[in-house]
Amino acid sequence: MQLDKQLKVGIGDMKLTRGDGLIITYALGSCIGLAFYDSYIKLGALLHVMLPERVNANDPNVFKYADTGIRETLRKMTAFGMVKSRTTVRIAGGAKMFEISGNAGFGNIGQRNIESVKQILREEGMKITGEDTGANYARTMSLDTGNGEVLIRTYGRDIVRI
Repeated sequence: MQLDKQLKVGIGDMKLTRGDGLIITYALGSCIGLAFYDSYIKLGALLHVMLPERVNANDPNVFKYADTGIRETLRKMTAFGMVKSRTTVRIAGGAKMFEISGNAGFGNIGQRNIESVKQILREEGMKITGEDTGANYARTMSLDTGNGEVLIRTYGRDIVRI
């Protein structure tokens, strides 16, 4: 694999590519990384969502939110020839990074992100084929678009293939 075709995905960002390449996102704490892959055409996308839903319609960054980010990623991938029925989805992140007393619902944004992502994928008819979510640590997620392999790296832990 050529390392010159390595795409970095920031927070509230999405990148997609076809053929041999690597898409990677860092620091998935309470955020969720979603790796979409259509093996038939070797088309992959990696989305890094921050929050469950877009409440401010004026925010132009659709990729920051699970509801608008997932739908926009699927729209763009479909334009490149992706077919939902043959596309896999793997998710990672959704950690509970901070212990906040009082408002428990607000404190666990990671869990809210996980639930939102799963609900939206169900609505879109997409099945999650691999998952590494929850717990209390940050993750780095990469998608190899040559073979569809998704790796999760965490400091001080073994690499996880999902």
